[in-house]
Amino acid sequence: MKSPASRSLLLSLCLPLSAGAQIPDYQAVTEAMLDDPPAGEWLNWRGNRGSWGYSPLDQINVDNVADLQLVWSWAMDDSGAGQAAPLVHDGIMFIPAPRGVIQALDAVSGDLLWEYRPGITPSIDGQPRGLSAEELGDAALPPTAYAGVGRGVQKNIALYDDKVFASTENASLVALDARSGRLVWETPTADPALGYFYTAGPIVADGVLVSGITGCQRYKDDVCFLTGHDPDSGEELWRFATVAAPGTAGGDTWGDLPLRFRAGGDSWQAGSFDPGTGLVYMGTAQAKPWARAVRGTDGAALYTSSTLALNPKNGELDWYYQHIPGETHDMDEVFESLLIDIDGRESLFKMGKLAILWQLDRRTGEFIKATDVGYQTILNVNPTTGNITYRDGMIPRIGQQIDMCPSTSGFKSWRAMAYSPQTQALYIPITLNCELATFGPTEQVLGGGGTGPVRRINYPHPDAEENLGELLVLDIPSGEVKWRYRQRAPINSAALTTGGGLVFVGDWNRYGYAFAAETGELLWQARLPTSLQGFPISYQVDGRQYIALPVGVGGASWSGMLPRELAPELSRPRNGNSIHVFALPE
Repeated sequence: MKSPASRSLLLSLCLPLSAGAQIPDYQAVTEAMLDDPPAGEWLNWRGNRGSWGYSPLDQINVDNVADLQLVWSWAMDDSGAGQAAPLVHDGIMFIPAPRGVIQALDAVSGDLLWEYRPGITPSIDGQPRGLSAEELGDAALPPTAYAGVGRGVQKNIALYDDKVFASTENASLVALDARSGRLVWETPTADPALGYFYTAGPIVADGVLVSGITGCQRYKDDVCFLTGHDPDSGEELWRFATVAAPGTAGGDTWGDLPLRFRAGGDSWQAGSFDPGTGLVYMGTAQAKPWARAVRGTDGAALYTSSTLALNPKNGELDWYYQHIPGETHDMDEVFESLLIDIDGRESLFKMGKLAILWQLDRRTGEFIKATDVGYQTILNVNPTTGNITYRDGMIPRIGQQIDMCPSTSGFKSWRAMAYSPQTQALYIPITLNCELATFGPTEQVLGGGGTGPVRRINYPHPDAEENLGELLVLDIPSGEVKWRYRQRAPINSAALTTGGGLVFVGDWNRYGYAFAAETGELLWQARLPTSLQGFPISYQVDGRQYIALPVGVGGASWSGMLPRELAPELSRPRNGNSIHVFALPE
């Protein structure tokens, strides 16, 4: 780590704030570092390659967390929804901001070292790239590129070698020079005019950039996919279609629908990688339109609503597990995959909108266990086989209202859960809500389709006593609820666990919290400019531990419709994407 003196020198070299400034002593990130990050660094989007959301740092702990104080904050752009997952390396924080902006800050002082703005920051060869989306507004996108949910969001980035890697709302992957922020290469992967875009960035898996596209709601002569790219050149190495085509393996699960009317299978949360198995694990969203009756198929619709395990070198599918075959209510299973060894079993844990925790063998894909926490009313799942059956009257029919819990927003969404090896428990942000849903028809023509349509009447979960927010804590070995914390405002951030016996989360009502991971005792809270939204992290520089809490706006129905309709006494500012960093007093 850098000494205070070297840090001052670094800052003097990097100011004024310029894309051409240089970070002179940047250490390249290696596979070994990603496998076992140096103490105090946060090199993977969820801390480690298994996506635990856990920091082993313990300087801040249950005995002193009440003394946390703000040491710096940084305002990001307000041109889109904020869901940032920062990274920290060599005392530098790299922040993904909305609309493709990436910024490098001194992780101790919060001073800006460099920033990349699409279309404005010169490339590594010094050539300008045109105007940015911020300058042109929506006109920067093709006129037919409809604004899908999440367009402009940039959840995570990746560090590898001497580069920063990101994905864009214009369906491209980019590599930046980590020392200067200049563009090294940009590789388009799809046509944004067809609606394609990214919200989740790539991860590095065995030296390959692996990412998944979204924007697959509308009917077109193309489908969603995962890709692997060379980090040095941006060359595409392989492509895996997440919708099975007619005549291919799994193609018959869509019935006789032509390929152009097979939609969905988006991948809008980053994956995980296990060096031991050599596999990368990616999730896929549901088929589109949401209801079977609307899209015209009763089959499983592979490979939607699935966890896919692929060889990152060639993109070959090793195994898949479809959590909800033929899903028909917008109950996503696309979210983070946690790789945890429990009772000697190399396992993968995943939870989707139904708040069912799935445990799979991550080498084989074999089903191990399903734990339904009992909040959903849509289907029954066999805990020992994983087979599902829909409850009576719960399969939507066009124009007929059904009463379902959760709503199409889900109980669990992109707000990632975290694991603590100290407690062997998962810490899961939950929103408690239900919905009277009426699914409507759509036209089966090119450019048609979409998600619903669905007419929604939202209401609080009947067992929640008007509370919308919950931090649910599940003991993994037993599957039992260890403790739960409920409140009126939705929990609106991912969870972070630490070696100090703590769990951090934040809510829609602008509060950040620290709880005792073992008991659930509330030990600290702070009020921030707007709602906690994104992925909290912890890191250490020069022997001092920090907690970074992203806040933001936007966030689809969880952050818009539900609080506005079901907790109207609460409010938050319309602007304020930023990050706030806390530490103990020096």
